[in-house]
Amino acid sequence: MLIRVTPDILDPAEAIASVASSRAGAINIFLGVVRDNNLGRSVNHLDYEAYPTMAEKVMREIAEESVVRFGFEDVAVLHRTGRLEIGETSLLIAVSSGHRAESFEGGHWLVIDQETRTRLEERGLGRRRVVGRRAGIAGHAGPIAPLTVFETRTRIENE
Repeated sequence: MLIRVTPDILDPAEAIASVASSRAGAINIFLGVVRDNNLGRSVNHLDYEAYPTMAEKVMREIAEESVVRFGFEDVAVLHRTGRLEIGETSLLIAVSSGHRAESFEGGHWLVIDQETRTRLEERGLGRRRVVGRRAGIAGHAGPIAPLTVFETRTRIENE
């Protein structure tokens, strides 16, 4: 199981190699990339900060749960920190399983759980200073966590 929080560029080939297995008939990859908008406003870049030890512990717990829940052969979860430009990968998840259905269903569950249970927090910084704050992801928002293991700062262009 490959679990890592890093300032380095995330390599899909490394994640694929880490989950490859002769028992797996499917390998599913998810890349979360920085987009150029947030809450209807233009975004310049994202800045991710993390508590690596804490974040990796939570990420591993979720990955281990997904192995049991979906019967994965293996899982890789990598999250980037630092300044990320538009189009750069911030989150890479790879899963291997015996069949494709489990890889898609479980991969989707894993993406949602990684973002909600690691308490990803986004703050949009721009003309109004704070334009949005939430935990989780669109459609799966949870409460703002008292303890945040990842923090994202979104630089929004001034109008």
